[in-house]
Amino acid sequence: MMKKKNNNKINSLSGPNESLGSFNNSVVVALSGGVDSSVSALILKNKGFNVRAVFMKLDNSTEKEKTAKKVAKEIGVPFEVIDLRKEFKEIIIDYFIKEYRIGNTPNPCVLCNKEIKFGLLLKKFNNDFLATGHYAKTKDGRLYKAKDYKKDQSYFLWKLNPKTLKKVIFPLSKMTKEDVKEIARKNKLSVSKKESQEICFIKETNNEFLKKYIKEKDGDIMDKEGNIVGKHKGVWFYTIGQRRGIGLSGGPYWVIGKDVKRNKLIISSDEKDLFSKDVSFKNANWIRKVDFPLRVKAKIRYGHKGDFGVLNNNKLVFDRPQKAITSGQSIVFYNKSEVIGGGIIK
Repeated sequence: MMKKKNNNKINSLSGPNESLGSFNNSVVVALSGGVDSSVSALILKNKGFNVRAVFMKLDNSTEKEKTAKKVAKEIGVPFEVIDLRKEFKEIIIDYFIKEYRIGNTPNPCVLCNKEIKFGLLLKKFNNDFLATGHYAKTKDGRLYKAKDYKKDQSYFLWKLNPKTLKKVIFPLSKMTKEDVKEIARKNKLSVSKKESQEICFIKETNNEFLKKYIKEKDGDIMDKEGNIVGKHKGVWFYTIGQRRGIGLSGGPYWVIGKDVKRNKLIISSDEKDLFSKDVSFKNANWIRKVDFPLRVKAKIRYGHKGDFGVLNNNKLVFDRPQKAITSGQSIVFYNKSEVIGGGIIK
């Protein structure tokens, strides 16, 4: 806990050393058959943990399940399949479609981590610790970036709470991706050669998937002065900052806004119109206690390098304008390598 600071000051945080805590001997590993989860299971087995491999069945395909089962046999750990197709459809896929329908650009991986991987799965095995192949660190209920900043996935875990984090092990926290691949190769693990997709349940393009559930509807493309400059097939098929696929000659043009109620797409030929300092957000989750105002580094999407600003309740003001701040995406707050919380951009 931190002492209460003067509200007129910008606060700073400090935390414990970034290393894993101690765990008991029984751990469930969420095994997908990919290299990261497979090596995680192997590392824990070699360290003397009582490992059980669990495959979460989220769709009707069998390829990944067969691979995971083979890897579990190679490592020498028991293997179990948990059928979560119904829950995954209702909690994750339906949410994804609903968010696009109301004009947002959601990040389903964030919700999946909270509700499925570290929710339903951990609840089923509540007497055990849970390990995954995420590149992140946890200690004493706090969350940190992994050693491999290029592969770090702490951004996707901001919805987890301290109670959950105390039951989680990330075996890859101090490893690089190349380290992991080398371990798999040396141990001749039959891991899937495919890297995990950004959105696992979409096999085609994003819009091809959405068109199965959301009907096309003609609407106006407008410039920022309100002039009609073209037509589109539905604002829900576009995202802020999009440049390609707008369908206008000349340009370049960028999507800078969406009027969902009137089905109007707002574009600009000036890229500067995409930049803003202010971000409002909702559904905040604070992993550790904070006092506002607070100076933090924040990421507005997974691929964003992050930048500094001042956080105050449900608003952050960046020091410098940021490009394409998009409703529905997560904004995640860092103090050095520690994740202190996050929210959904409004």
